Amino acid sequence: MHVVATAGHVDHGKSTLVRALTGTDPDRLAEEKQRGLTIDLGFAWTSLPSGRVASFVDVPGHVRFLKNMLAGVGAVDACVFVVDAAEGWKPQSEEHLRILELLGLRSGLVALTKADLVDADGEELARLDVAERVAGTFLDRAPVVAVDAASGRGVDDVVHALDALLADTPTAADTGRPRLWVDRSFAAHGSGTVVTGTLLGGSLATDDEVLIEPGGRRARVRSLQTHGDTIAAAGPGRRLAVNLAGVSHHDVARGDAVVRPDQWVAARTLDASLTVLGSVTHEVRRRGAYKAHLGSGEHAVAVRVLGSDAIEPGEQGLVRLHLPAALPLVMGDRYVLRESGRGETVGGGVIYDVVPVRPASKARPDDSVDRIVAEHQWIEADRLQKLTGRRIEPSVGVWIVAPDALRRVQDDVAARIDAAGPLGLDVSLLDDRQRAVLGTVEGVTVADGRARRADTADPLASHPFVAALEASPFAPPSAAECGIERGELRALVQRGYVVERDGMHFSPAAVEAAARVVAQLLATSPDGVTASDIRQALGTTRKYLLPLLALLDTSGVTRRRGDLRIAGPRLPAAQPEAG
Repeated sequence: MHVVATAGHVDHGKSTLVRALTGTDPDRLAEEKQRGLTIDLGFAWTSLPSGRVASFVDVPGHVRFLKNMLAGVGAVDACVFVVDAAEGWKPQSEEHLRILELLGLRSGLVALTKADLVDADGEELARLDVAERVAGTFLDRAPVVAVDAASGRGVDDVVHALDALLADTPTAADTGRPRLWVDRSFAAHGSGTVVTGTLLGGSLATDDEVLIEPGGRRARVRSLQTHGDTIAAAGPGRRLAVNLAGVSHHDVARGDAVVRPDQWVAARTLDASLTVLGSVTHEVRRRGAYKAHLGSGEHAVAVRVLGSDAIEPGEQGLVRLHLPAALPLVMGDRYVLRESGRGETVGGGVIYDVVPVRPASKARPDDSVDRIVAEHQWIEADRLQKLTGRRIEPSVGVWIVAPDALRRVQDDVAARIDAAGPLGLDVSLLDDRQRAVLGTVEGVTVADGRARRADTADPLASHPFVAALEASPFAPPSAAECGIERGELRALVQRGYVVERDGMHFSPAAVEAAARVVAQLLATSPDGVTASDIRQALGTTRKYLLPLLALLDTSGVTRRRGDLRIAGPRLPAAQPEAG
């Protein structure tokens, strides 16, 4: 399925040709029928001989309705460019062509309409004129088909030419990030709010939760239709009517966008290229009443030229645009800029940055993702995709990090580890980024929550406090008595050199020795032993005994039954008595 726009000067027969191709009159408004003039967008579709489906967006040709034309051509795959064989090239022919160029369209054909009004020589002159006008544009080598919709002559030729054209025209890509720019919003009897537009970027399905931007208004997809058929889901490149629940049609307008939550950045400030048309008679500066056409909408914008004071006609420069409301935009989107006071199309370009981080005086945007990363220094992969539309795997943790920023944090972490001494650095003291970088610092090992140089011997393995605990296993000294710092003590416990319970500290050997003593007692008293029995056997006091018993209970060496301790599943075997 492809979406095809008509384009061309007013009264050159765009709507009549669409009606001949599809059997549907795209002029739906009563005023359009009364005046014989297309005022707003019209829609129709047809199946081509190959089986391809062409959805037509018929646009008005009159200069007064140019904003309606712009609303319809921002999301199309190809165009049928209409030129009256008798009248020839006219002002809106030129402006429509330039607009399509600015929007990046690369596929189209020329329909030389009302061909019955000219003889063979007149038709040939019209062809030559068209060839001269489109030279150097995307229509330079496009087919030119003579047609007279009223008599039907050449209509089949247009059908076959369009079919051949679309065979070589790519369909909309699926990036998993749907966006539908609304070109109509109305209330359908018995259904509620319905919006129409061309779906790009991804799929929508019934019951999907969506946002209406600007404003982040939540809604739900109640149903979908395409070409009058109700469907459960739709992929990119389709003209869609979307029935929305949870929002009034009064609150959705042309220029709004339907997107999925958490997939887009809504931006009010954009950096972009600006190509000024050669036909413009003045340079472009920040002064002026400008309107930017983005998606299907028209938005008043403030324009600041970046890197210079002005952009001359026929030249390309950089601009920062300030929008009145935040829109879901991404690097690579295109726009057209018009000047309201003069009523002219100034130019257009490509968005390079949404939510730029550099001030306008220093911003020099381009279409490089590496530049975005360099300017942010640290950026989450999900956010980079929202800004650029491109998925890049994180380089550190969840982030994509500029090389110079990564080196700075690596050097900082390495210096902190060196300063921490042989015990190493407590990893909990690092922030999220520093912890993510830790694994990339050469020559560093992390164990028990501390980071130290891999070639440094573990100073805790022969720590004096461990020796002091082993020297008095069942009446151990306190950490305070031994002058042990809190961080040092925590490291000893984390690495298993010291066992802690209820504020008391023991060596692992003391706990094992206590387990053997209890096993010996239970060998002679299998029905259980009292705490007093164990205290006497260990030669300790109640102060140390209770934490030791708690350690034996929790480790499964013993189990408590009333006032007795009985054998647990991990009680060691009793040693035979010497002698």
